[in-house]
Order: sequence, then C-alpha cells, then structure tokens
Amino acid sequence: MSYPIRKKGSKAKPKKLPVDVNEDEFEQLLDYTPKRRHRLAFLLAWGSGLRLSEVLNVQPSDFNYKDNQLLVRQGKGKKDRITALPKGFKEEFMHYLPFEFEHRALQKAFKRACEKSGLFKKKPTVHFHSLRHGFATTCLRKGISLRAIQRMLGHSDLSTTGIYLDLCPDEIIAEYQEKF
Repeated sequence: MSYPIRKKGSKAKPKKLPVDVNEDEFEQLLDYTPKRRHRLAFLLAWGSGLRLSEVLNVQPSDFNYKDNQLLVRQGKGKKDRITALPKGFKEEFMHYLPFEFEHRALQKAFKRACEKSGLFKKKPTVHFHSLRHGFATTCLRKGISLRAIQRMLGHSDLSTTGIYLDLCPDEIIAEYQEKF
C-alpha cells in the first residue's frame, strides 16, 4: 500500500465553508424573481435540498402530497432518495413540471435575482448550490438531527453533512449551554 507523499513545505489546501442562503435572504430572492417557474425551481432547491440537476429532473409523479415527501430519482451517484416536500408547495404548481429550461438558464435566473436583491453584495460567492446549503443550515437551526439531514441530502458519509455544523455556531453553543 502506498501513501501519497507531500513535498516538503507544501501545505494542505484550505477548506472553505459553503455559502448558504438563509430564510430572509431566500424570501428577498423570491421577491426579485419575476417568473413563477424560476421561483418554483428555487423553492425546490432551498425547501427540499435539491441540486440543480435534481431540480431539472423532477417529475410530477415524484411528489407524494399525502406524506409530504419528494422522491429524488437518480441523484448524485445514481442514488434515489426521499426528502421533504417544500413547505408551501401546492399541487397547482404541477403544470410547470417538468421544467423546460437548461442548467445555464436557471443559473442565470438565479444570478439575476441575486444581483437585483443585493445578495451578491452581501455574499459575493453565492451560487445556485447555496440554496441547498441554505436548506441544510435551516434544518439544523430548526433542530433537525444531522442524521436526518444527511438522509434528505443523500450524503453517504455523515462527515459530509457535518460541515453545516460550522455554519451554525450559535445553535451549537446554545445547545451546549442548555445541556450543561
């Protein structure tokens, strides 16, 4: 078994925290998104933790309103998973699905909304995937267990989901204070 040898003096690559979109920022973003189909796509990413490709692949048959569940078919790693239906998602939105725009069109719509809402000034590195990060951090702030968030996001390893703990230091300290 061989191990990679680091060159003398080389440093580990810095690991940056993900940029998330919080509840207030998300509401503001929607206010600056004129097209309902784009707002709906953003809601699926932020309210269910979907990746951009998963948003574009969602079908009306994937929604289970009775149990408030959304089936994500063939997500990253070709894995199926079940996540929560976004709060406020109604059956009347089904006529927008499946979405008929490309990846770049949705990314551009998100970028325009970020520019108009002023989110880029506040968080210059925000991107579409930040909606998924916002889902995870919002879940943590609301007290949902890391294991449940892991399942909804489709992470194989809990350490991947654990990065969101670093975005919620106030909640961690409050929980510590409460228990000690």
